[in-house]
Amino acid sequence: MATIATIVDLVTEVIQPAIKEPFELVDVEYGKMGGDYVLSIFVDKPEGITLNDTADLTEIISPLLDQIKPDPFPEQYFLEVTSPGLERPLKTKEALEGAVGKYVNISLYKAVEKQKVFEGNLVGFEEDVLTIEYMDKTRKKTVDIPYNLVSKARLAVKL
Repeated sequence: MATIATIVDLVTEVIQPAIKEPFELVDVEYGKMGGDYVLSIFVDKPEGITLNDTADLTEIISPLLDQIKPDPFPEQYFLEVTSPGLERPLKTKEALEGAVGKYVNISLYKAVEKQKVFEGNLVGFEEDVLTIEYMDKTRKKTVDIPYNLVSKARLAVKL
């Protein structure tokens, strides 16, 4: 049986070429939700995704998944084509470059300035270093984080 990682890689490989501009494939997740397996495909476009977009993309993606031989899915699953929402993951350097000027949440493998999670404005991303402006209690601070220390990055909602 294919592992979840293999399924995600396989699905990504098969559908990536079919997702054309202005759409962008942001992420693929596969797993059990409740009693059902769900394949979630996160797509976005600059002005955001509409319900019509997700319906159109589902019609493109669904037949492609049916063509994968041998069938990698161990059980019947639901296909969900959806937008990444407000807290969209930033999984690539390009995604981070596009997020400069936005409010982000960054988790690190190793602490920088005694912190492993930073939330603030991504003010720059150059030469593999993220510059984040954040509030430390009442003081505004800036921190430089090497990209190789980033375990997870996503857009965040400022409360």
